[in-house]
Amino acid sequence: MSEITPYQICHVQLKTQGISVITTLEVDKSYYFVFWWLKIPLGDLYIDKGDDVDFTKKMFEAIIPTLKKYGNSDHDINDIAKAYNNKDFLNFSEFIEKILSPYLLIEIPEKVEVSVVVCTRNRSESLKNCLESLNSQTCMPSEIIVVDNAPSDDSTRLVVESYENVTYYKESLPGLDIARNSGARVANCPIVAYTDDDVMVDTLWSYRIWETFLNKTIHAMTGLVIASSLETESQQIFEKNWGFNKGYQDIYFSKEFISNISTIPKVWEIGAGANMAFRKSAIESVNYFDDRLDVGAAGCSGDSEIWFRILSKNMSIHYNPRVFVYHDHRNEMKQLQKQLFGYMRGHAASVLIQHNQNKKIGYKKYLYYDLPRYYFFLIRAGFPNYNFRYQTLWSEIRGLISGVRFYNKNKHKPPLTF
Repeated sequence: MSEITPYQICHVQLKTQGISVITTLEVDKSYYFVFWWLKIPLGDLYIDKGDDVDFTKKMFEAIIPTLKKYGNSDHDINDIAKAYNNKDFLNFSEFIEKILSPYLLIEIPEKVEVSVVVCTRNRSESLKNCLESLNSQTCMPSEIIVVDNAPSDDSTRLVVESYENVTYYKESLPGLDIARNSGARVANCPIVAYTDDDVMVDTLWSYRIWETFLNKTIHAMTGLVIASSLETESQQIFEKNWGFNKGYQDIYFSKEFISNISTIPKVWEIGAGANMAFRKSAIESVNYFDDRLDVGAAGCSGDSEIWFRILSKNMSIHYNPRVFVYHDHRNEMKQLQKQLFGYMRGHAASVLIQHNQNKKIGYKKYLYYDLPRYYFFLIRAGFPNYNFRYQTLWSEIRGLISGVRFYNKNKHKPPLTF
């Protein structure tokens, strides 16, 4: 078994550090670079131990797709490329500022009409770090609500009581989606944002969420999730195969995304529940999260399932990479295996629920044919050692089987919120 080399995470600020930000890389280290222009993420790059690469070339290859998306013409991109290749940082900076100018902030309000909901259970230390980041924002949300989900002690309540601007709400029924629904119901703002207790939010997170919904055609949004650490094998497996990072370019989802019956609409790729927000009216119009998909029940996937219903009602979702957070991946293999069991359990159940809502899409074929075929391929590919990514296969497969059984047992049971 090969030794796992930790990735050193490097956030490169091109605005201040310039083009030639890296001169040498240590060959015995692995790196994960994230490239930024002020608060706008542009791309990322892995460099593994022993790789012999032209860093300057690779960095430009990492950021150019995003710059093309922001740019108004090929001429803009040609100017940027020319300045970059000539190491002309002054012109490079001017061209970047030109195409990013609509997204660069001049001044922002002190507070915005956003209700932030953090659902948690017995993880007071993680919650404290999350709340610290929420209270360190440049632009504050109008309210922060912590939903304590079926706690076994008072640790969460005690943490919340140390913050004057955080509201504590105890939900006695276990289940993430039950907690999410409770948070939405008690929220007082027209925009409800969700993050997790193992997340640290950016200083402009609430503002960027509020800004997203200035577009009246947007009903829900997700954002970029960046790994806070890639030290352990389990963290690297998750990030490279299950990571919440959906890229650095804006994506807009409409009903067309689930109407194309020639392909399976993978709503689970829209984003992550650790960084999502809704108009409260949109949550209400689809009758809240389906609590049959709770972690304590089916597993999870309540977020992707509600996105399916939102799109089905001809509403829209915006993946906005300028709304970003940092996620603390599970650092032990047993924790990851348990997490992925829950993911796949919820995934199977949600796919069957979505099939029941629209049988023309073909979710049943995906679950009973495509996924088994995919896992058969992985079992063959991982044989005989089942290292790295293949270590979690059995947990994933057991989760799928468990999710199918759960759905068949509970398919006639209505959600608590329906």
